[in-house]
Amino acid sequence: MTHPPISPDFVDVTTAAGTVRGRRRDGSAAFLGIPFAEPPVGELRFAAPVPHRPWDGVRDATEFGATPQRIGLAEVTIIPEPSIAGDSTLNLNVFTPGPALSADRGLPVLVWIHGGGYLAGSPASPWYDGAAFNRDGVVTVSISYRLGFDGFGWIADAPHNRGVLDWILALEWVQENIAAFGGDPSRVTVAGQSAGGGAALTLLTVPRAQDLFERIISLSGVPTEMTLEQAVEAGRRLAWLGGVESTRKSLTALSEQRVLELQTQLSPLGGPPEEDPVRGIASLLKEGLAFGPYVDGRLIPRATVDAIRAGQGSAKALMLGATDHEFTMMLAGSRHRLPDVPDPALLTRVGASMEAAGRYTADHPGLDSAQLLGQFVTDSMFRAPALRVAEARAGSTAPTWLYRFAWRSPVTGEAGHCLDVPFFFDMTDAERVTAVAGAEPPATLAGDVHGAAVAFVRTGQPGWTPWDAGDHQIRVFDLPSVDIRDGYEDVRSLQTVPADR
Repeated sequence: MTHPPISPDFVDVTTAAGTVRGRRRDGSAAFLGIPFAEPPVGELRFAAPVPHRPWDGVRDATEFGATPQRIGLAEVTIIPEPSIAGDSTLNLNVFTPGPALSADRGLPVLVWIHGGGYLAGSPASPWYDGAAFNRDGVVTVSISYRLGFDGFGWIADAPHNRGVLDWILALEWVQENIAAFGGDPSRVTVAGQSAGGGAALTLLTVPRAQDLFERIISLSGVPTEMTLEQAVEAGRRLAWLGGVESTRKSLTALSEQRVLELQTQLSPLGGPPEEDPVRGIASLLKEGLAFGPYVDGRLIPRATVDAIRAGQGSAKALMLGATDHEFTMMLAGSRHRLPDVPDPALLTRVGASMEAAGRYTADHPGLDSAQLLGQFVTDSMFRAPALRVAEARAGSTAPTWLYRFAWRSPVTGEAGHCLDVPFFFDMTDAERVTAVAGAEPPATLAGDVHGAAVAFVRTGQPGWTPWDAGDHQIRVFDLPSVDIRDGYEDVRSLQTVPADR
């Protein structure tokens, strides 16, 4: 174990497992790569996570730890999320304005779960730096978790939903240790984007996690609805492709690289481009992701929306929404393989009924076929489910706030997937933000989006009327940001689309 030299540039904090040394920054301190679990290798590879054993001396926490991600997801490499080699991949990062704060005046805590389709993503992104939240009095934690088959693949004799167990153990670490970093363990908000937003919604309905957080923020999150049967089919398929049995012993014999190759063959994300792009969209919408949280009947007893309707998580305040054009550009490179004039039959091929396809095409004039399909994916996978979650929480004891991120980037002309993340963190000067947001991302918009997040984390009130207060008011983040009524009315007809999903 290496030790940075003792100097005013460093600060030590003692956790339950031992002392960590972080780096002081302007107005805050960063503690990186703190392990919350033993390395998930060898006998622990497909096991439930095990809390990290104590260590002697001072552990260096000035560099990011190893990441479960070994290679980025080509289709969604918008956010810079580095892959870092090493075995101790279950670690977290703490950004704090004051590790010396006393427990009786601890600060609220934001725990961030990264996205990446449950196949990729890294907590080491500069977009996830907690500096602005620290400036505004919020301790920020970003966590890692096992991805793809290692985290979510069904194995006959292994625990279900190992990636979810990783989230839970990280949150338990926060409960036990965050006071030492100046945070209040009773004021924890879990937030995430894309797969991370889906993770936040999943945790909202996991009974075992209810005592570990106070509130939820879901950015572009997709509710969990994969069945155990679907998970079993995918797990057995991967084992068959690998020429082994669906057991921990047999699958452990497959190298990490080999499992990555096999899961790519099963996933609608990360593989080679489809010769028929419509077929790829149909697979994504009808079957969902090959690996991700699934309803196992115990840890995750019900699909997210069903659990919410049954009252699970009703005491937790929820803020959720999506960008207006999440995946509209996903078929931009396939325009030459699609009809020039949009045809409702395209939408029936991806699961819409003929009636819904005709209505949707008529309601979206001026789009070419690629844009129409991309917007249909946006609305089916992200915007309509956000509305469905909000409606399912009718009668909850805690409010629900719904938003839209509608600001169109000058680079793409759209409010695309991931565009809202640097505004949420108020990190618009971070690496590669200008590639998606232009040379001068509007500071006013960052102030609005980040300010709403800070207000919600600190007080449970993001600054507009809750959606379930009676008039279905939402916040539209644009220039200027406005409050309007029922801003998701354009996706109401898609709440049951695709019809045969």
